[in-house]
Amino acid sequence: MRRHADPADPSRAASMWNGAAPSLYRIMRVLAALLVGVLVPLTFDLSVAAQTVSNRLKSRTAAVPGEQARMLVEAQELVYNEKNNSVEARGDVQINYKGRLLEADRVIWNRSTGRVYAEGNARLTEADGSIAYADRFDLTEDFKTGFIDSLRVTGSNRTYFSSPRAERSEGETTTFENGTYTACEPCRDNPDRPPLWQVRAKRIIHKNDEQMIYYEDATLAFLGIPIAYVPFFSAPDPTVKRKSGLLAPRFLYKPQLGFGAGVPIFWDLAPNYDLTFTPTVLTRQGFLGEVEWRHRLENGMYFVRATGITQLDREAFLTPPYGAANHIVRGAIESSGQLNLTDKWRFGWDGAILSDKFFYSDYRMPNTFLTNSYFFREQSSTAYLTGKSDHAYFDLRGFYFQGLTANDYQAQQPIVAPMLEYNRRFDVAPERSFGIGGEFQLDVNAMNQYARAANYAFAGGRQLDSLYSLYDVCSVYNRSDCLLRGIGGDYARGTVEASWKRKYIDPLGEVWTPFTFVRATGSYVNYDTNRVYSIYNQFLQPLPNAAQSNFIGADNTARAQVFPGGGLEWRYPFFANTAIGTMVLEPIAQIVVRPNGPIGSQNSLINIDSQSLVFDDTNLFDWNRFSGYDRFETGTRLNYGAQYTLNFRNGGYLNMMAGQSYQLAGQNAYATADAANIGLSSGLDTRVSDYIGRISFSPSSIFSFTAKGRFDPTNFKPRRIDLVASANLSNDLTASLQYASYESQPLIGYEVRRQGISAAGKYNITKNYFVNGNVIFDLSRHFYNGVLGTAPLFSVAGLGVGGGYQDDCTLFTVNYTSIYEGGSIGRNQTITFGLQLRTLGDARVSSALANVPVSDGIKSQ
Repeated sequence: MRRHADPADPSRAASMWNGAAPSLYRIMRVLAALLVGVLVPLTFDLSVAAQTVSNRLKSRTAAVPGEQARMLVEAQELVYNEKNNSVEARGDVQINYKGRLLEADRVIWNRSTGRVYAEGNARLTEADGSIAYADRFDLTEDFKTGFIDSLRVTGSNRTYFSSPRAERSEGETTTFENGTYTACEPCRDNPDRPPLWQVRAKRIIHKNDEQMIYYEDATLAFLGIPIAYVPFFSAPDPTVKRKSGLLAPRFLYKPQLGFGAGVPIFWDLAPNYDLTFTPTVLTRQGFLGEVEWRHRLENGMYFVRATGITQLDREAFLTPPYGAANHIVRGAIESSGQLNLTDKWRFGWDGAILSDKFFYSDYRMPNTFLTNSYFFREQSSTAYLTGKSDHAYFDLRGFYFQGLTANDYQAQQPIVAPMLEYNRRFDVAPERSFGIGGEFQLDVNAMNQYARAANYAFAGGRQLDSLYSLYDVCSVYNRSDCLLRGIGGDYARGTVEASWKRKYIDPLGEVWTPFTFVRATGSYVNYDTNRVYSIYNQFLQPLPNAAQSNFIGADNTARAQVFPGGGLEWRYPFFANTAIGTMVLEPIAQIVVRPNGPIGSQNSLINIDSQSLVFDDTNLFDWNRFSGYDRFETGTRLNYGAQYTLNFRNGGYLNMMAGQSYQLAGQNAYATADAANIGLSSGLDTRVSDYIGRISFSPSSIFSFTAKGRFDPTNFKPRRIDLVASANLSNDLTASLQYASYESQPLIGYEVRRQGISAAGKYNITKNYFVNGNVIFDLSRHFYNGVLGTAPLFSVAGLGVGGGYQDDCTLFTVNYTSIYEGGSIGRNQTITFGLQLRTLGDARVSSALANVPVSDGIKSQ
């Protein structure tokens, strides 16, 4: 073995190599051999020994001012070959240079040619963590340029290249001859087994400086079987998150549109904004264009998307009001954004402008502004200014609604602007408030809305117009036969409410909470009486705005009202610590005192924002159970009940609650109907309310069950039942089941009992394969026999079945959906295939299997 020692004097070392002291040179060689035999493995610093091992290395280092180019070599043996002017490292060789680590059984550095050869379990680790394995490396001194035999590259993000012969150029470009690429991890038990998918190409060129990969004569193979060929394509390398170019194509089929294919073109214009243009060709309707601009700012972001088409065959769709056959040019403009003005204030918007209400459903455009993501019902646009702090909340916004089914009459959709919501809470110490203390709260709500047409509905169920059989109408526009759910004209209201409460705990542990409040409301209504719409019912009567006076009194009316009140709440929790867990039993009683009616103007019968009233466990002890500000409770009411909670020591729990409400004195607001009859049939419209109850049980994280109900106080007959169960039986099986049954409420428009069951589940058959499904049964459809025809008890209202395959590099899904949509019974069936290849992109193909001519704007084919 030959190795030159590191002399203390570089000038003497140089003379040794020139043969000036041959005897001393031989002695030093012997000493070096002895040292190597003792120091195994030996770490050798070539930059320290630069003068003796490589004068050239010393000159390179000196030529890079300020850069610490230290080459560290670790090996079992290090041999200098004077004849060939080379240095050979043997046994567990590791060479670290400029962030790159070369490892091999044997490495030879030829000083004359400046080449480094590594072989035997050779691998090169880059600074980014990617690793190149090879039978042999032939590289320059800096490892940047050279040739590699039997190359296999593992990227830092779990991507894999291979090639029998590759060339590396300046550390920036690697050319794989007859190369392969995949994001699938090799099989550990059988590395020679082909991955699920891979790209094979005559030449793969990876340019790090461009962050691009170019494929020439490429085929896509699944399980080693080629299924697609392209002469050339390129893609960003797997480390790139944004790159200009073509995105994954989109495919669709629908009888009214024909076959369609689109390829998004993406421009990465800057790190914070980009543009995407998606041309789609439809064989029946022509060219559909979509352009999307996205921009991220220092204090927020926004996007704008425009979609449009000039239809070639508009006769594929039904004529109005069932469809949009009268439109040639159709499209939508959408935008959403949010700006953080300060750490507490935000301004934003979400909205869309449509050419017609059938555009989304006809062209199956995904949209975030819809209340239903696939089968479309309603689109909502809003702009808002919001402020939030620890004790206050401010929200100012406006709304525009557009119904998206044939049953929606746009003139009845209101424009709401502005709508103001403000809340401020004050926690006051007793010593600073003459001993009062407690929590003071201020709530402000104001709104203004306008709709062109009044929204009427028959009180005994549904009564449709005879001309189109689409719109809710009434036989006679009076309060005994009809409901007024929306104002035709202007309606404005403002409400200010101040409240106080304080909690006291006595020596026995009883919790007493006195409270008081006062609400002041002002409102104004102005009918749009000049409008009479050409929608006729079975008696050939028009839909008039002027008939609103039959429901809510005189036109052009202003009202001002004050509602004061107060009360006391009592709770007495009992605690117990048992072997199975901790228990809390808490009886609760509350009395709320209010006058029989408002102070000031007569109570308005207009109800716009309080039409959702559900009496259950969540609002048993609310001071006011109406959902909005147009209605308010009156009289004196006693609320009482109890709840029990058991927290198991294993983390599970059991919670039960039951209670009732009793109108002690004064006028019962729930028995006093407004223009929409809200309050009637609510379970609160009698002196003694219905019973309400809840049971929530979760013995562990595996299973949970919740039952909620409202029951007749005389015979305990269930009037409203909600059951929800979910199970996570293992990592492989999850399921959920829901059941709802609500008794008929003809006084508010629900003529028959409403019942339904929904179930959903997912099962992982193996580590990679899964199936999922969901179904919704409408159990009330059979009640309509004689009107809509005979229907079975378990009528399927919605069905979804799917499955797929997923691993570290691939996701494949197939889903079938069948759902009833529109105002009548009708099915829409769709099958969707999705394929996602990690790092390459994804593709989705959707096809409408059948379109039944209901009220959805689609003509049967």
